[in-house]
Amino acid sequence: MLFTREHCTSSKRLWEGGIIKLRVDTLQSEGQETIREVVEHNGGVVIAGCTQEGKVLLVKQYRYSLDKDLLELPAGRIEAGEDPLPAAQRELTEETGYSADSWRELSRMFTAPGFCNEILYLYHAQNLTFMGKNLDFDEETEVLELSLEEAWQMVLEGKIQDAKTIAGLGLLSRLATAVQGAPMPL
Repeated sequence: MLFTREHCTSSKRLWEGGIIKLRVDTLQSEGQETIREVVEHNGGVVIAGCTQEGKVLLVKQYRYSLDKDLLELPAGRIEAGEDPLPAAQRELTEETGYSADSWRELSRMFTAPGFCNEILYLYHAQNLTFMGKNLDFDEETEVLELSLEEAWQMVLEGKIQDAKTIAGLGLLSRLATAVQGAPMPL
C-alpha cells in the first residue's frame, strides 16, 4: 500500500520555550484537511557508561512531570548548534562526574514520532575516570553502579521504566552477548 504524503498548507507557532517549541500545521491530503500538532525539540543524548569493572552507570533523579524519582542512563539535551558527541561528553560529566576515553554511537532513536521530532543519540562510553560532578543548578542526581544483569532485573521488576534507559540497556546486553557469546537471562 502506498501512503500519500500530506501537504502543509499553513503552520502556526503556539509556543516557543527554552526546551520545546509547539506548532500546529494544517495539512491537505487527497482533498481532506487535517491538523497535526508538532513538538519541536533540539534532540538529546543518552550515555551507556560502563566502568572498568563492567558496571553500568545509572542516575536516580526526580522528574517533575511525573512527580517521582526515576532510574535512568545519564542523558541530556543537545543545545542549539551543538553536535551530539560533545553534548554526550558534557552530560556524562555533569550528571555522574565521570569522563570517558572511548566513545561509540550505538543508535539513534525517535522518542515520540507521532507528535514530536526529538531524536536521541545513544552512546556507549568506556574507560571512565571520575572527575567530579558538574550539575546544572536545578539538577540533583544519585549515581548508581550496577551490573548489566542487576539493571535488567530492575527493568523486569518495573523499577526502571524510562524508555531510553530500557533501550540502552537492551543494546548493551546485545553487545555483551556478542562479546561473551552467552545471552543475558530475561
